[in-house]
Amino acid sequence: MFKGVWWRTLKDGPIGEYAGPQAVIDNYGSDFRKFGKEFHIAPEYLAALCMLESGGRKPAGFRYEKHVYTRLQLVKLGLRRQYEHVKPADIGNAGDEALQNLATSWGPFQLMGYKCLLYNIYVKDLRSDEGVYWGVKWIKESYGSYLIKGDYKSAFHIHNTGRAFPKNGKSVTHDPKYVQKGLQWMQYFKGKL
Repeated sequence: MFKGVWWRTLKDGPIGEYAGPQAVIDNYGSDFRKFGKEFHIAPEYLAALCMLESGGRKPAGFRYEKHVYTRLQLVKLGLRRQYEHVKPADIGNAGDEALQNLATSWGPFQLMGYKCLLYNIYVKDLRSDEGVYWGVKWIKESYGSYLIKGDYKSAFHIHNTGRAFPKNGKSVTHDPKYVQKGLQWMQYFKGKL
């Protein structure tokens, strides 16, 4: 059913070497069942998303995104009013290292560091074992309405791009097959968690 390695290799930082669908189940399956139930999200969606974003590795590693760092810098300097929910008052005292952490994605779902500002937590919380909880909470609050409707196509697209699946049918994800792969991984994980 699946050929090749589809999960991205994270270039920076330590990542777990054990990866793949069984790693998703072994490393995160119990958390996906627990938090899926708590937040009313299908655990197979969480497992598929984990497979796409980190390959089930634990630790998941991280990915620094320079373009996000640049936007956060502009916000900090007052040259941009805000970036998503981040305003100058949120990061006015942040040093360069802090901005880099905010511009990096973390955990099994590769949640951007600046999302921690929504919950008044630290980036280290996203990197810790609590990262699954915070990731699922963010997913529920950000695009849970699509999950409730069973619109997994849009849910995957939103997670990767911030926007629902385009009406013209053309995905704008980094990997053009990201959504298709996510749907296939959901089928794979169904009944295995």
